[in-house]
Amino acid sequence: MHSEKKLRDEIKEKVKKIYKLRCTEKQFVPGKTRVHYAGRVFNHLEMQALVDSSLDFWLTLGPRGREFENKFAKYLGLKYSIVVNSGSSANLLAVAALCSGSTKNHLNSGDEVITTAMTFPTTLTPIILYGLKPVFVDVEEGTYNISVEEVEKAISKKTRALMFAHTLGNPCKMDDIMKIARKHNLFVIEDACDALDSKYNGQLCGTFGDISTYSFYAAHHITMGEGGAVATNDAHIYRQLLSIRDWGRACWCPTGESRPEGACGNRFGFSFGRLPRGYDHKYVYLNIGYNLKPLDLQPAMGIEQLKKIKEFTQKRNNNFQKLYKFFSRYEDKFILPRIYEKAVPSWFAFPLTIREGAGFTRNDFVGYLEKNKIETRMLFAGNILHHPGFQNISRRTPGGLKNTDVIVTNSFFLGVYPGINDDMIDYIRGIVEKYFKNFKSRVST
Repeated sequence: MHSEKKLRDEIKEKVKKIYKLRCTEKQFVPGKTRVHYAGRVFNHLEMQALVDSSLDFWLTLGPRGREFENKFAKYLGLKYSIVVNSGSSANLLAVAALCSGSTKNHLNSGDEVITTAMTFPTTLTPIILYGLKPVFVDVEEGTYNISVEEVEKAISKKTRALMFAHTLGNPCKMDDIMKIARKHNLFVIEDACDALDSKYNGQLCGTFGDISTYSFYAAHHITMGEGGAVATNDAHIYRQLLSIRDWGRACWCPTGESRPEGACGNRFGFSFGRLPRGYDHKYVYLNIGYNLKPLDLQPAMGIEQLKKIKEFTQKRNNNFQKLYKFFSRYEDKFILPRIYEKAVPSWFAFPLTIREGAGFTRNDFVGYLEKNKIETRMLFAGNILHHPGFQNISRRTPGGLKNTDVIVTNSFFLGVYPGINDDMIDYIRGIVEKYFKNFKSRVST
């Protein structure tokens, strides 16, 4: 008779064989195989973890989620992390927690939050949804990060928070930003969705401010397919994050808690608002909340992915350096990415901005690359205020958005993710060289 362990081991071995079988079918063929800008990078270990978790038939967040949260917080060097179903939900949760009436000195409707218009929409959307007023400042040329000088100029008596991303994994100037935040008593939310493992002055991005957010979508540094996380060092903020993620409830029992008295040991002993004393703590709601939990299957994958983060970072940065060295030949045509002296990025992508007077447009160049099966992407929204859904939002834009408007017209990025190998880099070089060889021929005639 087979034991469950033996059967599980047999299943794991078969999963490994399936993975190897699929790997043998993959081969890069220049001009035929698409060079993706990003994608999931995994091996049999993630597949085994996913299948093994499914065999437990835990149909919501459970033990793997708690294990991932503990390991992710330890990796960051922070006290708390909460796993959620997406990076977008992570941003929503971060803003919601700072607006909770249970958070000390919480944000209120009408308070100002300084941010950028060069953004991903769900970094901005929670600010709008919670009745806060976004104040847009420009980004810097080349770093694509929030301008510290413009932040200082934009602060008013209503300013209460900063919310910004480390663009494409390029760390913001965090020493100056945190000086401003402390001077004006501002909350800081770091969107580190594209910056996992990036460092500034030896410190991981996402560990400077009050709250940080992360995405584990397939395109990101590690993946759960879908998924994200929020992290903080503040115990009170953590309580609100946990509450709002889990329907807004007061209870902090983990899913599947079976003790009659609950994790708090006082399930029927509390008194809240106008509820009868002793109302079941599991059904008391302190916040207006959501259900933003992932399935336990997802962090099962994330646990294995987290072990590979250093390897992934090295491959990303190696690919970035190869592209940087190559495109340096064409610095008269492109603005190349730049970093601060104290920054050590874990690059999400390789950004380029076509210079004015280059002789060709972004559409020309991007169209050529895409035609040759090299994927590109815009630098997210470029300028979110040009998009139909955001044109009429209440806002303040004190200093203009000169660089942001250049980005929306002239910027794009290429991939550097670990799935891009040397053959693909060589193919990209060859295709770009061909473009400029033909470009010179067109100009000379």
